[in-house]
Amino acid sequence: MDAVTTDVTETRPLERRVDTVLRIGPSDGEDFLLAIESQSGKVAGKERSWAYYVGYLQAKYELPVLLLVVCQDAATAKWAVGPFGCGTRGWTALRVYPLVAGPDNLPVITDTRTVAKNLPLAALSALAHARSPECAAILEAISSALQELQETDPDTAEYFFDFLEVTLGKTPAGEKWKDIMSFVSYFPGRGTVRETAYLEGEVKGTAKGEAKGILFVLEVRGIPVSADARERITSCTDLDRVDAWLERSRTVTRAEDLFAEDSEAAPGAPEQE
Repeated sequence: MDAVTTDVTETRPLERRVDTVLRIGPSDGEDFLLAIESQSGKVAGKERSWAYYVGYLQAKYELPVLLLVVCQDAATAKWAVGPFGCGTRGWTALRVYPLVAGPDNLPVITDTRTVAKNLPLAALSALAHARSPECAAILEAISSALQELQETDPDTAEYFFDFLEVTLGKTPAGEKWKDIMSFVSYFPGRGTVRETAYLEGEVKGTAKGEAKGILFVLEVRGIPVSADARERITSCTDLDRVDAWLERSRTVTRAEDLFAEDSEAAPGAPEQE
């Protein structure tokens, strides 16, 4: 028998990111956290990350945690349902039971009125059917619903736009979503990342919008942002640099890591510290 350190602090930075976490306040019970993972296939060791997510979120927020895994095919869904246990010699110390959704139990939602009534379900439908030819129609319906929603609740509309871009990523469905949005002017006058990313115009306004997108992605991933890092992100007017930070925001483990690979500022476009 060998002694093992009792310090459970991470000794090196590890990437631990959930696609999104929502705090749900049901009318018939206590609040809980819903951690949502989009899973395109079986990933070895992923179940250990899921156990970590649940334990970390519960310890940090002192709320019950429900893990929802949205899968893109039946085989992945069958694997993801688990349960995944940690134990030895017949004794289980921990067991994770994900709630699994996929193309077999999430409907294809292509009607704009239905989407408008239940945007969260429609977004999950798009994730589950990301590999299906029907996904394009789902995304078109979501786009139409968001155009209407921006008039009454632009913050919610912006959230769902960013949620889909983050979770669909660089998949064909993700490219389709970006293609749809390249023809839509969202959130006029708000200077958001998506409006400015697709509209050619003032470079300063574009950089400011993308800076907001960087902060949004870090917030969704649960990465804290210091006052100094926030100031550096929001004051930079070098669009190429802000673009690079936006891309890195999807994978960094600390906000400060955004700046690790920066090259020197180009002449004529100094970064404002």
